[in-house]
Amino acid sequence: MTSRKRTLGIVAVAVSMITVLAGCAGSGTSTSAAGEELEKVRFGYIGDFNGTSLLAVAEDQGFWEENGLDVETSVFTNGPLQIQALGTGDLDFGYIGPGAMWLPASGQAKVVAINTLGNADRVIAQPGITSIADLKGKKIAVPEGTSGDMVLTLALESAGMTKADVEIVPMDAATVVSAFSSGQVDAAGIWYPLISTIKQQVPELTELAKNADFADSVSFPTAFVSGIDVATEKPETVAKVLAALRQAMDYRAENTDETIALTATMLKLEKDAVAADAKNSEVLTSAELDGYTEDGTIDKWFTGMNDYFVGAGKLPAPVDPSTYYLGDEFVTAGK
Repeated sequence: MTSRKRTLGIVAVAVSMITVLAGCAGSGTSTSAAGEELEKVRFGYIGDFNGTSLLAVAEDQGFWEENGLDVETSVFTNGPLQIQALGTGDLDFGYIGPGAMWLPASGQAKVVAINTLGNADRVIAQPGITSIADLKGKKIAVPEGTSGDMVLTLALESAGMTKADVEIVPMDAATVVSAFSSGQVDAAGIWYPLISTIKQQVPELTELAKNADFADSVSFPTAFVSGIDVATEKPETVAKVLAALRQAMDYRAENTDETIALTATMLKLEKDAVAADAKNSEVLTSAELDGYTEDGTIDKWFTGMNDYFVGAGKLPAPVDPSTYYLGDEFVTAGK
């Protein structure tokens, strides 16, 4: 089965008008090949294994359609941009990494499902820079509000430093790749698979810090999110999406090679590159996530992250995870 749509791109004025009207009226419906009515849902993602794999599986295996959905996907470079799109009604659901988790915690979206535990983020530096302490006064590129930003902040703290001790250069992820590769910056807070691209130009770069270095105090869950209006006004839609994601989670856990191949096809990448990226993720089954939801493990993950976000100035105070994580809905979707 091939993907129905890959982008939200507008190719003509007429299509633009239709899209705007559709956005005002809601997601709408379509009809399956069997004549069944499908609810249209707009879903954002990031072009890596964490952000893409479940969507690729759900499309290929027919899980969307099985649950009465016609899903239109659109790729983004980071989570904060998707939160913005959720807020303006241009997306119904999206995907974020741990660095953007402060946005739902601050009331800008709802977390509908945990996806993976990530370990793809790094602080990388030009050859010759061998420690975090060596970064003092250096120019560091980072996409603000992302997991790369999060790992950089934690790494600096571990060395008794803050961002005031370095020169932070905010830029989007793609620009980080070119800026580091051309030597315009000394270091970066960024993630795989983008680091693999950078290594093609700077093979001797050094990796100064990674997610796993801070696992004792902070976990790095990736997640799927919805707009506030979708979560509050369309619980049946949320339930359909969660049912499909749960099916895709279990397929991914049991069929690693097939999932990598489907993800590579969706992203138009080589399988080896996606396989390397997948090694930086801990995939979870729906049953595992049910258990972690019910025993409070996920709340602990969020609480640890909230403490980090308060310290980083992203949140004014810790936030109860129950205010933004729809854990009960996730578990119920499996019954």
